[in-house]
Amino acid sequence: MNIVCIGGGPAGLYFALLMKQQDSAHQITVIERNRPYDTFGWGVVFSDQTLGNLAGADEPTAQAILQSFNHWDDIDVFFKGERQQSGGHGFCGIGRKRLLNILQQRCEELGVQLVFESEVQDDQQIAAQYRADLVIASDGLNSRVRTRYAASFQPRIEARQCRFVWLGTTKKFDAFTFAFQQTEHGWFQAHIYQYDGNTSTFIVETPEAVWRAAGLADMSQEQSIAFCERLFAQQLDGHRLMSNSPHLRGANMWITFPRIVCERWVHWNGATPVVLMGDAAHSAHYSIGSGTKLALEDAIELARCFANHAEPRAALDVYEQVRAVEVLKIQSAARNSMEWFENVERYSAMEAPQFAYSMLTRSQRLSHENLRLRDASYVAHFERWFGARAFAQAQLPAPAELAVPPMFTPFKVRGLTLKNRILVSPMAQYSAVDGTVGDFHLAHLGARALGGAALVMAEMTCVSADARITPACPGMYAPEHTAAWRRIVDFVHAHSDAAIGLQLGHAGAKGSTRPMWEGIDQPLEQDNWPLVSASPQQYLDGVSQLAREMTLADMRKVEADFVRATLAAALAGFDWLELHCAHGYLLSSFISPLTNQRADEFGGSLENRCRFPLRVFAAMRAAWPAGLPMSVRISAHDWVDGGITPDDAVRIARLFKQAGADLIDCSSGQVSKREKPLYGRMYQAPFADRVRNEAGIATIAVGSIFEADHANSIIAAGRADLCAVGRPHLANPAWTLAEAARIGYAALRWPRQYQAGKQQLERNLERERQQAAASAGLSAQQLAARLLEG
Repeated sequence: MNIVCIGGGPAGLYFALLMKQQDSAHQITVIERNRPYDTFGWGVVFSDQTLGNLAGADEPTAQAILQSFNHWDDIDVFFKGERQQSGGHGFCGIGRKRLLNILQQRCEELGVQLVFESEVQDDQQIAAQYRADLVIASDGLNSRVRTRYAASFQPRIEARQCRFVWLGTTKKFDAFTFAFQQTEHGWFQAHIYQYDGNTSTFIVETPEAVWRAAGLADMSQEQSIAFCERLFAQQLDGHRLMSNSPHLRGANMWITFPRIVCERWVHWNGATPVVLMGDAAHSAHYSIGSGTKLALEDAIELARCFANHAEPRAALDVYEQVRAVEVLKIQSAARNSMEWFENVERYSAMEAPQFAYSMLTRSQRLSHENLRLRDASYVAHFERWFGARAFAQAQLPAPAELAVPPMFTPFKVRGLTLKNRILVSPMAQYSAVDGTVGDFHLAHLGARALGGAALVMAEMTCVSADARITPACPGMYAPEHTAAWRRIVDFVHAHSDAAIGLQLGHAGAKGSTRPMWEGIDQPLEQDNWPLVSASPQQYLDGVSQLAREMTLADMRKVEADFVRATLAAALAGFDWLELHCAHGYLLSSFISPLTNQRADEFGGSLENRCRFPLRVFAAMRAAWPAGLPMSVRISAHDWVDGGITPDDAVRIARLFKQAGADLIDCSSGQVSKREKPLYGRMYQAPFADRVRNEAGIATIAVGSIFEADHANSIIAAGRADLCAVGRPHLANPAWTLAEAARIGYAALRWPRQYQAGKQQLERNLERERQQAAASAGLSAQQLAARLLEG
């Protein structure tokens, strides 16, 4: 083939040499606008794994790169005057200029034609000039080729929130260093790594608002550099900062990161394909050091595809499919990392050890057990630090084995102490008869209480017959319901050291449907009951029953139903109560603008839309024993344009916190069938993280948490206080015990020295329940009547 690579960065050069190595008959030309030794970067970073990939593709290039690398294992985090260090990370740094020179030299050895100081204005003209069979668009972040064929490539380009500047220093650093400095305007951070024997890269970053408040928008380049030198004087130790971009004046040296995602990577000009590669196709935030890695791996994959497929279209189809998935993985991790650095203020209340742990695991690629494999002593030290604080918060003596995995540390909320951080999610079983739970629920919940979890949550239990999702859903609106639940609660308390909680809810517009195995969300074939919602709606357009808008009288009745169910839950002996305000059910329908179009005081602003759910919660909190906790489940993201966003979730959490909620259970979606969730492991944990660390309230993380490693990482990093595990507990009631065994931890049951304290807590709670029971006989009816009367 005749191949033209537009852009002489790592992607274009590496692809050229791999294809020439593959077949010397290829005529390959790389066209670069700069001179051979011009570059405006400092150093680039590779992991040991990336080096292995390079060695497999072209050994001479890999050896030349390896001989030029500065290698380190440690990461240092400087925060609030403390240094936190962890090892075993295995990174290498090399000067960008040196890397390009190695690739240029290898291209020349193999016979690739390199054309410098040539700006490509028209890719079609270049393709015709060189009679190209293949055009590689490796022309960088600001790709002219990508812009020209935007209709084919469908790029999405998003300018992010921080300003940053690439600088260098002669100070040598023996660890990849992250330094955080607080100013009167906000936080600045530096990403620092040595890449040769004499020089280190020094990237300074801060949110746009902080950058402007500090006056950097009005400073010259010299003044900006001096500002950064003063700010990070402790790390520089008398060394100066340097710029290699003298052509950039003043504020222009500070840039924003463009996040680039392309739907397609191949455009056809007749029979000639134009293929995106490297930064032209995608970007990955520098905080995980993967931009150059992705570029080189693009080149490796495309060369492999041409080696394996004689037909170019087949090769390019496979390239696009394979790389799109691999790049998505890296970009997802990079987005998590980028957003963490954009929001350092969110985590600034943490102590240094947890702050550093949160930073290390920010991308969700590096987990608790990954860290243990890399540096067991670091993890053991952190577990001792975390455990000491957790046991102190729970007012319990620390165990002899201080290094307790975070998920197995206790958690105290009001008068209840949970033995660990794992709860069994409320999961609909569709096995009740006229709202009454039976032997199935005893076996189902009892088995999971015996399986090691600290808290077992019963499925959403409906506060009236017309509040049910299906006829097979449980209720708490008749005396027989209370008695049936009491039987299960008594079993859990008598035979396990788990607590048991009840989730109360009202189906709203999603009610009067069949059990899911008979058609999820499908209306009953007969005996439907009328539905209510915040506003008139059909959950399934043209299929579901039309729910009518609630009146004020309806609201008073529903509020009374929730209060009556709350008092019944106390009589049944539950330890925990959760209000369901998520997933498009009745109270959720008030909160989401997708389902609330009311014109009265219960519609419009977010505060108005939360008014009725908050009123229900406040009435329940007043009726629920003061020593027992209450949580609220919310949909932290509707996954639909115009719906609830994570920003809204923080505001919602603050409102419920003010009303007396102890925890926010952060789920998402199921409000609209138009939703487009981004699934993945722990995909909802970032919502719990934001709510916990911005609203200042304890949270429950839920969603695709299926390993102890997930839970330990979430709890240790302060992303949530508890982890709700659902489907894995369906597959194995003893999931918590099994995961404990898998990671080698055995001390699950309350040690003997805790039993006296736990028994005293239980006696205190039982007195509260008895007091509630003594007053509930008439007060429930009286309160309900008063609420109905307004």
